[in-house]
Amino acid sequence: MPTTTLPSRDALLHQPDVLVVFRDPQPTPKPAPGQPGTHSDFVPTEPELFIAVLADGRVLGFNGHVDLGTGIRTALGQIVAEELDVPFEAVTMVLGHPSEVPNQGPTIASASIQITAQPLRIAAAQARERLRALAAGHLSVPAERLVSEDGALHDRENPDRRVAYGALVAGRREDLKLATEAPLKPRADYRLVGRPAARVDIPAKARGELTFVHDVRVPGMLHGRVVRPPYHGLDRGDFVGTSLIEVDRDSVAGLPGLVDVVVQGDFVGVVAEREEQAMRAARCLKVRWREPDGLPALDGPEDLEAALRALPAQRRALLDDEDGEPPAGPTLRRTYVWPYQLHGSIGPSCSVADYADHRLTVWSGTQNPHSLRADLSRLLDLDEGRIDIQRLEASGCYGRNCADDVGADAALLSRAVGRPVRVQLSREEEHLWEPKGAAQVMDVEGERDADGAPASYRFVTRYPSDNAPTLALRLTGKVAASEHPFQMGDRTAVPPYAYPRRHIASDDVPTLIRAAWLRGVSALPNTFAHDSYIDELAALAGDDPLAYRLRYLDDERARAVLGAAAERAGWAPRERRAPTPDADGWLHGRGLAYARYVHSKFPGFGAALAAWVVFLKVHPGSGAIRVERLVVAQDAGLMVNPAGVRHQVHGNIIQMLGRTLKESVPFENGRPAAREWGGYPLLRFSELPEIDLVLLEPPDTPPLGVGESTALPAAPAIANALFDATGVRFRRPPFTPDRVRATLADDAREAV
Repeated sequence: MPTTTLPSRDALLHQPDVLVVFRDPQPTPKPAPGQPGTHSDFVPTEPELFIAVLADGRVLGFNGHVDLGTGIRTALGQIVAEELDVPFEAVTMVLGHPSEVPNQGPTIASASIQITAQPLRIAAAQARERLRALAAGHLSVPAERLVSEDGALHDRENPDRRVAYGALVAGRREDLKLATEAPLKPRADYRLVGRPAARVDIPAKARGELTFVHDVRVPGMLHGRVVRPPYHGLDRGDFVGTSLIEVDRDSVAGLPGLVDVVVQGDFVGVVAEREEQAMRAARCLKVRWREPDGLPALDGPEDLEAALRALPAQRRALLDDEDGEPPAGPTLRRTYVWPYQLHGSIGPSCSVADYADHRLTVWSGTQNPHSLRADLSRLLDLDEGRIDIQRLEASGCYGRNCADDVGADAALLSRAVGRPVRVQLSREEEHLWEPKGAAQVMDVEGERDADGAPASYRFVTRYPSDNAPTLALRLTGKVAASEHPFQMGDRTAVPPYAYPRRHIASDDVPTLIRAAWLRGVSALPNTFAHDSYIDELAALAGDDPLAYRLRYLDDERARAVLGAAAERAGWAPRERRAPTPDADGWLHGRGLAYARYVHSKFPGFGAALAAWVVFLKVHPGSGAIRVERLVVAQDAGLMVNPAGVRHQVHGNIIQMLGRTLKESVPFENGRPAAREWGGYPLLRFSELPEIDLVLLEPPDTPPLGVGESTALPAAPAIANALFDATGVRFRRPPFTPDRVRATLADDAREAV
């Protein structure tokens, strides 16, 4: 894609030599109650652009989402190039800058290609048809005889008669209002969509040429560091924003390069000429705080479940088709507990802010540029129209890390000193303060028919999150640290299997610690419960786990995905056998699981479908687990960029192996305690298994989101394989050696 300077927004909106597709200024979309989004009344004064065709042959596409390393910049470019019939290299995608792109909400829920790409596709089709009409007049040829190809139109009967798109818009201006529909290109005519394309961002990254947010330098820039309160990782309670006792400015007086100490509520920061000077000032500044009290105990293995159950709950019934009394027979009750986990961004968050003349520019790695702009408006009492967010790539996210927090930190410090300020968090600050992926408790109970078939399924999930408002808003008292639980525990809350009687509910609860979404949100723990439970039902019925699932899986696409994974894995029914170690003391097992990621406000809508088959070994003496082979099948519908889909699936797999086998936030005195990677180990390359990937693409199916869906079956597949190996059920990830040994020991004691 071209990297030359792009025309200004003013030129695109008002000057000639361009065709644009736009829509009128839109009010900020209001989030549904309890859902993520931007609470703002801001309405832009200028139209929102979707497509711009320039006289020099370039094409610009505009989308409100950002590329988090998922490759959507490439896939969206393919969509635009395909629909407009221009070379892929002619398209430049503009993503994420609120002043330049339409407000399409946060980049979440694997929704970029599935949902927010649709207006872009329609806009490209509109542009193509308008160019066809212009070419018909230019060439004096009926429009229906014109063929669009490689950024030009030619006469089907006389191909030498042709005109380039650029020539059609040269010297004129074409404004098209975005339609609700347009004559889209038939799938059979696709040349680019559906074919592998190299990601456009990789070359610059490989050469070290891409500017990440950490690389931003601004003339006159100072450096800031924050001094956080002792209630690290917490943002709810009457101590939030009210714990500061004293800041001893004399403790840093005379330090070289110190510019200012900034205090507002519980927000404390220092600004210096150089970064190392700011770091020293932050270390030397003496600050007295009130320690929070009454925090729940979270240190022991059973503390997390107890603390989550103690939270005040608002129960939402999601689905209830239980009629009459439950069937006779024993009730199988199970509880599954998911831990708090880190986003684990490779680099701690960073941001640069420049507040001058009652205007603010922020360079940020945010996942939610429009939401960040609204938060900064509230924090600084500044109109959103005077805030410019320059979104750059950062160092990992897949959820809500500290990117927005550090942007607000930089903005407060810049306003205080009247110069641009760069704020870089330390690894300790990122680990302690990032909004964690929420812990979760899932209760399942049900009965079986006399023949072992599932007769009922009662499911309640408990998910503590309020989306972790930007930290400075709470530290300064701009937003009360009160209880406003989000309604996000219901993702994939309904199991995919056919239970004749169901009762599904979500307990919406406030946070224990700062928590927001992490890849998979609540759908991932819910799936862990669903597919672990049905595996138990299959075992109780004495049936093969695959056959049992297929018997109660009505969706044909789901059956195809699960069947494809099983076939590739060579799955065959076998008799249940007693755990038998090999010569080295390892027990071997296999397990499978299936899920479709269902997201957004309940009942939501489905993204891609995925199934895992896991082959592993476990050493009961040490508790070590080795995943030896992994087969994953996925149906994402039309794959815009199959190479990008493969990349996303592999990323999901690697991350989920780590989250299932290793990752859990440790606690001390009710607060997160992981300060560095030694306290929060990640999966190593040496621990990766053989990965066999099967990508299905049913004909004539639209694209589905792939950013998160592959992750869902990971934990239950591994847990089910552990049962196959040991005869013991594992219901509390991560399956660390300590957890494995403890679970095996508990089972042995119960058996006595």
